[in-house]
Amino acid sequence: MKTVRPDRAARRHPEAKMIRKLPPLNAVRAFEVAARHVSFTRAAEELNVTHGAVSRQVALLEEWLGKELFRRSASQLSLTDAGRTYLGEVSAVLDRLAVASMYVKEQAGPTAFHINAPPTFTMRWLIARMASFQRRHPDVEVRLTTSLAPVNFQEHGYDVAIRGANTPLEGCSSLPFMTEIIAPVCHQDLMGGARMLQPADLERQTLISYATEPFSWREWMGEVGQEDLRPASALKFEQMFFALQAAQEGLGVVLVPLFLAIDDILAGRLCAPFGLLGASKRSYYANFSTSSANYPVVRGFYEWLVREGRDTEESILTWAESMGWRL
Repeated sequence: MKTVRPDRAARRHPEAKMIRKLPPLNAVRAFEVAARHVSFTRAAEELNVTHGAVSRQVALLEEWLGKELFRRSASQLSLTDAGRTYLGEVSAVLDRLAVASMYVKEQAGPTAFHINAPPTFTMRWLIARMASFQRRHPDVEVRLTTSLAPVNFQEHGYDVAIRGANTPLEGCSSLPFMTEIIAPVCHQDLMGGARMLQPADLERQTLISYATEPFSWREWMGEVGQEDLRPASALKFEQMFFALQAAQEGLGVVLVPLFLAIDDILAGRLCAPFGLLGASKRSYYANFSTSSANYPVVRGFYEWLVREGRDTEESILTWAESMGWRL
């Protein structure tokens, strides 16, 4: 039988040169996650598989490569030099693959974009502004869900999770887009004609609270030196939305983010009876998985959030300055 030399085979069949010897891709994915966390346990949680499954996939890749990628001991897992080098290359390749796939997917037709955010934020701020985002991105199909649960991209499958927090979330791309100032608000009629009440006046008022509040009345009282103050009565709800609605109906005073109330304040339906006295500040973050942070639709949504957040902050600043208050 005549033997065909490899170089001659390649000349006869040019496509032979294009054959790539790829490692098992599931094993590569398992290695990348395990190497990023330097933990098989945390990799298993992110991939929603067992610890043993991750370990087997990594061992398969090591066998294919003929190199150890991890040093294993009873108490510690660490990357070898080969593992660190391979991680850098693999991460870059997976990122390029993800971006390329999203680009092709977006060109194919409407892109579904799943946003998860707190209920009151969604109803009082986000929905009211979504039309401007959709005008900018007519091919994006927006899907909104609400939740206050800890962010988990693997379990829930959303593209972005919006949450209020004091610091960025770990384990993802967490970017601030708006400052949250929490202060007491109430119906204009409760002020009794006064431009601004004193904290002690709350003894004659109903304090409205809610189970999901990020800043409690007890904390606010501590900030203004009224720890022993006893209000006339109290009213409690499960969600902020109902508590804010109760304040709009004149049932009492509630602590809420000013960006959720500024439209009603400017319209004269609500007021801030103590100004910014004792107010609490934190940020609202758009949280993206590290693998999707560079997708065009994700970048576009974040840029839109920043613009809308800036407009809201400017409205609050203008109102505060008109009242003689400084943020």
